[in-house]
Amino acid sequence: MARHYACLCFDFDAMSLWIARDMTTPTPISRGEFGVIGTDRILRLLAKYKIRATWFTPGHTLETYPEISRRIHEEGHEIAAHGYTHEPPATVSAEQEEAILVRANEAIRKVTGAPAKGYRSPSWDLSPHTVDLLVKHGFLYDSSMMGDDYTPYWARTGDVIRAGAPAKLGPRTSLVELCPSWSWDDFPVFEYLRMPTYLQQGLRRAGDVLDNWVDDFTYMQGILDWGVIPYTFHPQVSGRGHHM
Repeated sequence: MARHYACLCFDFDAMSLWIARDMTTPTPISRGEFGVIGTDRILRLLAKYKIRATWFTPGHTLETYPEISRRIHEEGHEIAAHGYTHEPPATVSAEQEEAILVRANEAIRKVTGAPAKGYRSPSWDLSPHTVDLLVKHGFLYDSSMMGDDYTPYWARTGDVIRAGAPAKLGPRTSLVELCPSWSWDDFPVFEYLRMPTYLQQGLRRAGDVLDNWVDDFTYMQGILDWGVIPYTFHPQVSGRGHHM
């Protein structure tokens, strides 16, 4: 029997997303705070349709908003790791990355009573050390790499990538890769973001994005007996009225 899954993933970054971009003045921080409003709306919607989801939540969010974080867990949703203050692993040393992973996982343990089994890299930018660290700390799956779209695969470690030479692929690990895609992410298409050297226009029609996402699901059904699409939502984005 063919089985096809749409996995609803919520990156509950709240203000950590803006802190990681050094945008700590009151207005960007307030944009992150709106994520709590959006989370309440989304939790009500998920409860209405009896849907369980995965919430990739930075430790900073868990410790800043413990009440709604506990509510996510109590309502039957998974809380997975997503850094501490939304730090991309590729921007820190291996030692710093492990310390962040441990700190973030401890924040999850305080809310759920157990360490996280899943991980998503902030900004989907792993370091060369991330996979080994996730295996070392008992994670079962990652959702950061994009080597496939609908079919999970075993994450590798120890790839050697050099300009001007063929890639040397390392061995597979026990870590399952559940592939995301920027095309299944609400943030780039909906959220306006102006940086000193970069403009993210956002502000697309919700209906156009929905059509694309449904078309991807329909295509998956047509070519595979089973598959998974992990759609990525940010409460501070999809919690807005016309997105809801």
